[in-house]
Amino acid sequence: MVDKVLTANRLGDGISVWLGASGKWVESLQDAFIARHAEAVAALETTGKRSFDANEVVDVNVVDVEVVDGVLRPLRMRERIRAEGPSIAYAPGYDGLAGPKNVAA
Repeated sequence: MVDKVLTANRLGDGISVWLGASGKWVESLQDAFIARHAEAVAALETTGKRSFDANEVVDVNVVDVEVVDGVLRPLRMRERIRAEGPSIAYAPGYDGLAGPKNVAA
């Protein structure tokens, strides 16, 4: 079986989060609880449904991951982007959601 983690978006701010071993939502994939057998996946799904029903998170999904050189990495590109950010550099002077910076020429 492929290793799996539970991911979602926090309802309050839309940030991508992963379920940690403590049962709390964490902002880093590297802190996620890794399910390595069917019973653990079922527990993730139950916790995700409970968090969704409590209006804590939306878009709850179990996703496949692998460990590469000690780093947890999603198998699908969509999940890599959610975990690591865009796959291309932003335009010079642009600071993500904060908007453009004043860049001297």
